[in-house]
Amino acid sequence: MKELTEVIGHVRGWRRGWTERTKLQRIDLYTRVTLCALPWIFLVSWGLLPLGATLDRGPAAIALGGAFFAVNAVQCLLSNRNVSLSFAHYRGSEPFPMRRLRLPAALLAVLTGLLVALAAVGGIKDEGLALLVLDLPVAFTIPYVLLVPVRTYLLHCAAFAVALVALLAAVGVPGGLLFGAALSLVVVFLLVLTSTRPSAWSMSVMWQAEDARDMQARLAVAEERLRFGRDMHDVLGRNLAVIALKSELAVELAQRGNAAAVDQMVEVQRIARASQQEVRDVVRGYREADLPTELLGAKGVLEAAGISCTVEGADGPAGIGAPPAIQAALGWVVREAATNVLRHGDPRHCVIRLTTAAGAVVLEVENDGAGAVPEVGGGSGLAGLRERLAALGGSLEAGAAGDGLFRVTATVPLTAPRGLPSPAPRSVSPEER
Repeated sequence: MKELTEVIGHVRGWRRGWTERTKLQRIDLYTRVTLCALPWIFLVSWGLLPLGATLDRGPAAIALGGAFFAVNAVQCLLSNRNVSLSFAHYRGSEPFPMRRLRLPAALLAVLTGLLVALAAVGGIKDEGLALLVLDLPVAFTIPYVLLVPVRTYLLHCAAFAVALVALLAAVGVPGGLLFGAALSLVVVFLLVLTSTRPSAWSMSVMWQAEDARDMQARLAVAEERLRFGRDMHDVLGRNLAVIALKSELAVELAQRGNAAAVDQMVEVQRIARASQQEVRDVVRGYREADLPTELLGAKGVLEAAGISCTVEGADGPAGIGAPPAIQAALGWVVREAATNVLRHGDPRHCVIRLTTAAGAVVLEVENDGAGAVPEVGGGSGLAGLRERLAALGGSLEAGAAGDGLFRVTATVPLTAPRGLPSPAPRSVSPEER
């Protein structure tokens, strides 16, 4: 299972770099750009159009209107600078330095004073006042709503609304316009709250889900390493203990001049060679595959990589009822097919089916998001699986199944034909030793 372990280790980087994380980054960028563009949209519409009336109201009104627009533009720039940090603060990944709010808060106070001054000198029309009030707090509140709890935000907005309405009343704004200004503030505060907080919450949830998927992939790799470590312990633990005991016995016999020490060392040599072969088998994954274990392992690995996996018929006659040789061969098919699902295409769902038909066991591994699956020769890959199944009179088919599906179908007769040799173990060349 060494190859599968390496594939699992690369699943996280492969999937992050090309599919889910890329899409999530695009959504995140779209959300941030939208929130950055919102103050500018307000500025060039509700914040600019009413100021056109100041051109007919004298030099003082023109100066106040120009100052209001310039300060508002600076406020929009500061809001854009703080949006990313506000998102990070909301997600809990990076604290927001509150000193960055000092200048925006001061500019909000200046804008409020300029608006009150415009109303005092009659620099804007009655209907333009409500539009300027709508634009007044937008740039400041977009990042601010992500930095404080909703209750604190609403309390601060209420205090600001009361102060602004009181100032407008003090300069002689009629009651009807005061009511319109108050209503405009309520609308803009709720608009910012209902558009910014849900967007940030949605992005936070999606990033948490992506982080959880990455953690699951890392846990799958760690679990596979633990399994490999347990296998190595099972292979070497007993044999090393026997080698140590027989070596001590050989030393004692040699010290006494007993010729039996040579027999003990010969036995140590035999056990050491056997252990070497067993370790080589574990590392190369040549141990006999177990179908129930491979089905469970494939399901866990695929789901850890974010691919939903369904196993059908594992408890039926095609699964636990098949002869051990057939189960072992199908276990290899499950292992290789799960590796291909991870390595190729962009799968979302995978179905593994075990059925019996016409005196044969049929295993199907089907996944969507199919890419090109290369044929790999040798003892691994689809070519190697065909050789294993052919030794049992079976066959293997792999290819597109339509609608973006890829299907691997292995068929093995329950009664192997006579005259077919059993699959012989692969010999180890001197270079591999």
